[in-house]
Amino acid sequence: MQSIILSRKKLIMLISGVLIVLGFFSRFVFGNMLVFEGALVIASVLGITPIAIQAFQALKVKVISIDVLVTIAVTGALLIQNFEESAIVTFLFLFGHFLEQRTLNKTRSAIKELTEMAPESAMVQMASGDFEEVDVEEVDEGDTLLVKTGGKVPVDGTVVVGSGYINEASITGESVSVTKEKDSTVFAGTILENGTLQIRADRVGEDTTFGRIIELVEEAQDSKSEAERFIDRFSKYYTPVVLLLSFVVWLFSQNLELAITILVLGCPGALVIGVPVSNVAGIGNGARNGVLLKGSEVIHDFSRVDTIVFDKTGTLTAGNPTVADTRVYVSEKQQVLNYLASVEHESDHPLARAVVETIKDAHIYPVEETEVVKGGGVVSTVDGHRIAVGNVALMEREEISLDDEALNDVKEFELNGNSLVLAAMDGKVALVMGIRDQVRPGVKANLQELKAMGIKQLVVLSGDNQGTVDAVAGELGLTDAYGHMLPEDKAAYIKELQEKGQIVAFVGDGVNDSPSLALADIGIAMGNGTDVAIETSDVVLMNSDFSHLPHALGLTKATANNMIQNIVIAVGVVLILLVSVFFSDWMTMSIGMLVHEASILVVIFNGMRLLNYRSRKNKQSAKGVHLRTA
Repeated sequence: MQSIILSRKKLIMLISGVLIVLGFFSRFVFGNMLVFEGALVIASVLGITPIAIQAFQALKVKVISIDVLVTIAVTGALLIQNFEESAIVTFLFLFGHFLEQRTLNKTRSAIKELTEMAPESAMVQMASGDFEEVDVEEVDEGDTLLVKTGGKVPVDGTVVVGSGYINEASITGESVSVTKEKDSTVFAGTILENGTLQIRADRVGEDTTFGRIIELVEEAQDSKSEAERFIDRFSKYYTPVVLLLSFVVWLFSQNLELAITILVLGCPGALVIGVPVSNVAGIGNGARNGVLLKGSEVIHDFSRVDTIVFDKTGTLTAGNPTVADTRVYVSEKQQVLNYLASVEHESDHPLARAVVETIKDAHIYPVEETEVVKGGGVVSTVDGHRIAVGNVALMEREEISLDDEALNDVKEFELNGNSLVLAAMDGKVALVMGIRDQVRPGVKANLQELKAMGIKQLVVLSGDNQGTVDAVAGELGLTDAYGHMLPEDKAAYIKELQEKGQIVAFVGDGVNDSPSLALADIGIAMGNGTDVAIETSDVVLMNSDFSHLPHALGLTKATANNMIQNIVIAVGVVLILLVSVFFSDWMTMSIGMLVHEASILVVIFNGMRLLNYRSRKNKQSAKGVHLRTA
């Protein structure tokens, strides 16, 4: 019975409203007081029923909720035969709850849109070669899928046949379509706007990028910030205090109506709902704009960050370095290049990929007895020769001396901003390669935007040589730059900053960044980085779009400010109401409930403003688009 009554709250509210109108119409038009009082009593009893049920359920778990205060107040009003107050208060309370739910549903719409984007079926190639439609849960890794124009990509995968344009807004927040062709990577939940693709399934179900987005955002909604936990504790004690205050006022004044009015005016509804609605709206905005904020606590901490530390490769730079110069010191040039390509072919490091790309026609030998030297490089046996490939530190470890010519080349390459790859064969340096990675387009402007938001220090840490790191820092106007940094060195540097009282965010994308991501106050992972980096981080920039970073910071600052605004509004309204009841003649229970419900709507609408938040750069871009289309 209780569940049936609670599910009919909207209908009960409508009937109560009609009865109140009927009662006042009978009184002022026909002068019929019997119908007037009868209609208001029925409206009061009908309206208080779902509220009383909720109060009872709260008391069962030892919580004195707002429903308890309203139930006591309305019961008291009925006892003193103040039927107008009891009927109007119950109607306003139910109507306020109805409006709250509607506006909160709009606040959560950004996240609901995400779940609705999830593909439900897929066209899978069968043994016969034909494609059949199956539930997306039945797709396995390695399956070949068909996606036609207008269809949703059901998995993370690789294009094997065809080409087309895909809208990746659900992943990156960018509405501009992206060209996809053979060997291109595609993501679940994106939409093929034109063309036909056959895709090899690499990740399915919850393991897809889209699946992880939904999971992370849902977890973020359920988490609570420090402010929310404080308000929960505050409300736990505040509500009984209001109840006690009401009892004390009645005890000394013997004015039951005044005591009942205090119960209504003291309801902390806006305070309880103000912070959660800000958090949900902020997280929803981020999800729509390619930024995953993993919880309310992240919003609080990120908004206070004053120092951002960056990894270099794949973060500030594009992560696609190319060989700029090569110096060979032995006569067997091609043989050394073959050995170098053989060793680097085994690695997925960006510098290794650049080397392999340059030596495309090399003969690849089997590689044996590989030893990975942390922060140095690789030592392997190839075709009976001991080949060491890495940086200067590796050469020193292997006790391989560099002659004057090699030392001069190393110095020259570093001054030009190159990363170094040295190769030694049987204890002698054979070649030095200078590899250069290009700074991401737009990063400099993004960093300036971060400074304008109050970030005091922008620091780059890299395992690269100091010359390369200095070149990147100089180009981007960073505060500090440190090279030759091992993973443990980066973590130690972050810890040192924290001990100085700085609030540090670290931005990275690799496995070696995981310790720093975990140690920093806020860990920020580039979305195309490794799974470990993404799981360790607090914030994920989808599609590795660096321009999302200023938006993320601005959004968390706006959300934190919005929380404070809502708390001030909620507390301010309660104080004004309580003062008014003691020092004015116009404050009644009905007026108090009206103002109380209005304050709840105000904080909800204030929180909803975050759904439309855009960073300064995005506002300018939108303005530019509007001017061009006008």
